[in-house]
Amino acid sequence: MEDVLDLYEEPKNPQQPVICFDESPYQLLKDKFEPLPASVKHARRIDYKYERKGVCNIFMIFQPLEGWREVKISDRRTKIDFAACMKELVDIHFPKAEKIRLVLDNLNTHTLGALYEAYEPEEARRIARKLEFHYTPKHGSWLNMAEIEISALIRACLKRRMHSTEFLKQEIKAYIKARNKVHTIVHWEFFSKDARIKMTKLYNKNLCG
Repeated sequence: MEDVLDLYEEPKNPQQPVICFDESPYQLLKDKFEPLPASVKHARRIDYKYERKGVCNIFMIFQPLEGWREVKISDRRTKIDFAACMKELVDIHFPKAEKIRLVLDNLNTHTLGALYEAYEPEEARRIARKLEFHYTPKHGSWLNMAEIEISALIRACLKRRMHSTEFLKQEIKAYIKARNKVHTIVHWEFFSKDARIKMTKLYNKNLCG
């Protein structure tokens, strides 16, 4: 736990940016009947019936100290999809960084080995050398600020039905653009010194790894 919290206390370092990474499944739904538009007497009315249009995956990339985020949508949640996100981080978003320090959950897809399944060994190693993984402990995914960003995205943008990945991407793109424009950050106020006081009992249960 302190490994992640110490990262959050460090000052900005463009050469070693701290990035929070998380993902969430999202179910695509289509209205079975066209919603009735709002009027003077009634709010917009939506029928309870809908059609399931499949499931996609939302990848959230969040740089807390800069108030910058990027969202990627994929049809699946595989090691190949994860590897593609890592390559994009290295080559597109932070090409000049010496090391990208990533806070992420300890899922079976979140490994450097995923790079070797997606790319040739030389390319996989090139990407891996730029990445430094910092995993949240078991039952400690709340330490990942990208989880907060996903929650904000869902509340502000995804509570209504989205019928396709194309429409979903369009809506999320507009939301992210507006949020990045004002550099919305997370006001994180829980650090190692606080954890030692409030979570003493958990330190003996391997939560401080």
